[in-house]
This record gives sequence, C-alpha cells and structure tokens, in this order.
Amino acid sequence: MKALVLEKYSDLVYKDVSDPVIKNDEVLVKVMACGICGSDVHGLDGSTGRRIPPMIMGHEASGIIYKTGSDVNDWKPGDRVTFDSTVYPLNDWFTSEGLYNLSDNREVFGVSPGTYKRNGAFAEYIAIPRHILYKIPDKVTFEQAAMVEAVAVALHSINVAGIRMGDKCVVVGVGMIGIFIVKLLKISGASKIIAIDSNTVRLEQARKAGADNTFLSDEERLYDKISDLTNKRGADISFEAVGKSESVNTAIDVIRKGGKAVLVGNISHTVDFPLQKVVTRQLKVLGSCAIRGEYETVLALLETGKITVDDQISAVAPLSEGALWFEKLYKKEEDLNKVILVP
Repeated sequence: MKALVLEKYSDLVYKDVSDPVIKNDEVLVKVMACGICGSDVHGLDGSTGRRIPPMIMGHEASGIIYKTGSDVNDWKPGDRVTFDSTVYPLNDWFTSEGLYNLSDNREVFGVSPGTYKRNGAFAEYIAIPRHILYKIPDKVTFEQAAMVEAVAVALHSINVAGIRMGDKCVVVGVGMIGIFIVKLLKISGASKIIAIDSNTVRLEQARKAGADNTFLSDEERLYDKISDLTNKRGADISFEAVGKSESVNTAIDVIRKGGKAVLVGNISHTVDFPLQKVVTRQLKVLGSCAIRGEYETVLALLETGKITVDDQISAVAPLSEGALWFEKLYKKEEDLNKVILVP
C-alpha cells in the first residue's frame, strides 16, 4: 500500500510500505480521510519527541471496513467507521473505572514516543481494534467524520469542567480545539462566552462560532474588561487551549475566586505556575486529557446539525501531496485550519 512516511525529521516521503496484518480482534480499514493534527505538525521537526521516525503519522481518520478478524462478528466489510485515536487495554483498572484515556499502556495512533510505536492513518489501510470503532451516520461524510476526534477533545474538556447552566466562560486560544470549545459551550448552556487569542483572524472565527466577546491577548486593561462582563467577579470557568506559560496564566487570571481553569493545551513540558493566586483564591485547576467516550455524542451532534465542522476544513487534498500541505501548516501559511488528506 501507499503511505506518507516520516522517514526522518522534516522529511515526509510518499512511498510503498507493507500492508497491515490484522489480529483476530481487529478490522482492516480502508482509509477514506485523515486530518493533519497540530500535534502531527509539531512532531514533524521532532520538537515534541513523540514522533520518532521512521513512522506513519495520523490519528484523525475515517474509512470503510475492508476485512475483519476471525473474532469480529459485530462489524462487517463495507461498514463506514471512524475510531478513537487511543488504543486502550480493556483489562486495565482505569478503563474499568471509566477512565480509559488514562489507562496504563494506552497507545495513540501515529505516535512513537520511544516506549512504543503505533503507525497511523496517513496510509491506504490501517488495522483497528474492534472496541474503538464507531459507526458513521449516513448523513455524515468521511471528511466530517475525520473531524470527530478534534471535536471530541473539546467536548471532553467541557465534560471535565462540569459546566452549569448560566456559567460565564473564557476560552484562551481559539485554534481548532478552542473554536470547537466555543461551539460546544454555545449549546451547553453558557450565558457568556469570551474568546482570547493573539490572532485577529482566529478571533473573527470565534465570533462566527458563537463567542459573545473577543479580545486580543495583549489588549490593554484585558482583565478589567473581562471583569466588567462577568459581574465584577471574573469568569466561572476558563479553558486554556494553547499550552504555554502566558496563556495558562491568563486562564487563571480571568476566573473568579473559587472558579475553574481547565487546561487542554500541552505544547510545553512545563509552565510558570502562579501558585499563590491558585491557593489564596481557592481555584480549581483541571487537566483534560484526550477523549473518554465522546465520539458517539459528537457523531450524533454532526448528524443532527447541532454542531458543524465544514467551516474548519481549509483543504481536502490527495495523500500524495501530504508533504506539501505539512510544509504549509508548519510555516503557518494562509491561516489554514484543518487540512484533510485522502489516500
């Protein structure tokens, strides 16, 4: 089969590789669409340490079942499917507690951090364990289904936050995940949604997505203005979707005493942390890791039109042109959002 292989850092090659061999409890999926995640772009140059070459990246995908293993009787060839980005063991304590995103020995498609290597979906075929498959509704396209992972990450952060009807929320960083957090907050009962970013184009997208107010991150009197919008108290909940010291501190500064800051971004290994602010204001700082069963809900939201993803798809291109589109994203050309590659 053909695949887009990270041969070495900053060197993607479209080439022939061996077809995957499925286990008894797996299915072979013919990939119909796979999105380029921001983490793939960061992995391209080795800066994250989580894509050690040679390997095939890609974890935001959809396709058609081509073949089933001998133990698979609930799926059949021809089924339209998407799948969780995480392969988690079923016999793990965290999985049994409903926390499969935290399970020991979990692996992510298209990731090779040194402790394991799990090839991803920038290829014609991929082997998928049966227990992480989800059926794509008839009204949802393969390209839309390839966006489910990103929306599910955003939805998981909202579930972690435990939002209540009427909460006032701030989203710090409105790239792909941040935009979906805004969209989901709009249908989750938030009474005020405020978006903060350093990019005016992203802020305009946030307004279209449902943000009531938007601010540049270097805006003068930023915290005073947010205070004015939140009854002089600060937001009930903030969502940080970048993963840098500056944005984490902003997410903490904009919430009220006793409020919650949900950290979703994780570009940086460590950040400067305002310990005394967190302690003296009795703040709750929550981490949101990946996905925990939100795929089914997101697919239903797409099927009913309660959330849309098409506005975030900048281009659909052949997998053979993948290296070109990775370069565009890496260089931040054209304010691109999601690029989907089709084998």
